[in-house]
Amino acid sequence: MTASAENGKSGQAMHKPPVVSPQAWEAAREQLLVKEKAETRARDALAAERRRMPWMAVEKAYAFEGPQGKVSLLDLFEGRHQLILYRAFYEPGVFGWPEHACRGCSMVADQVAHVAHLNARDTTLVFASRAPQADIARLKARMGWTMPWVTITDSFDKDFGVDEWHGTNVFYRDGARIFRTYFINNRGDEQMGGTWNYLDITPLGRQEVWEDSPEGYPQTPTYKWWNWHDSYVPDAEPDTKWVEVSDAGEAAFRAESANEKP
Repeated sequence: MTASAENGKSGQAMHKPPVVSPQAWEAAREQLLVKEKAETRARDALAAERRRMPWMAVEKAYAFEGPQGKVSLLDLFEGRHQLILYRAFYEPGVFGWPEHACRGCSMVADQVAHVAHLNARDTTLVFASRAPQADIARLKARMGWTMPWVTITDSFDKDFGVDEWHGTNVFYRDGARIFRTYFINNRGDEQMGGTWNYLDITPLGRQEVWEDSPEGYPQTPTYKWWNWHDSYVPDAEPDTKWVEVSDAGEAAFRAESANEKP
């Protein structure tokens, strides 16, 4: 270990935790696990409350530029009921332009999981910037990003709180009507990218039977809809072998949880 690693970047000696026996380490882990499980239950409860937030009707028609030309906010749903729209800063005046997008927005983009899993839950993820499509296409190719990415052409960013800072808006489509259901920015954005975190901010959630959702919301058995990202087929029934495997795994997990100390 180098001296800088030993002392930390500040040059001061690091005050490291004690080194203990395996038994003491496991006891410390179990003690922390109580708080971690409480935090998980609180996070689930918060997501349930989020699914009961009131909606705001979007009355204005917004226009974007996509790879194939002009598209509306409704078009961005791609026929699905839920839309997650992240405002990424990539445009003249942004540090890194035109070779790179904002460093923070680029970190978010690097974290995005394969969108097929969101699509399987009736959810579309889209990035939006003010850069022209030619620049966006070049940037995506360079960085290996594949999520849909459109150009903002009107007051969408100002109207939805993302004209001067990044942020994630969530929308729900009921026929041709669009509703704003949630908004998160600042440090809330740093956790975005994973499939579960994205679904937890949507009005329908993960859509699994264990969730506390309002009556009538779509829900399917846990695990059963999961698939390889290149194997989702619309309206397909869960694979019988996967159902068998996941049932066995869930039963083992429930048995272990039942035997845990309170």
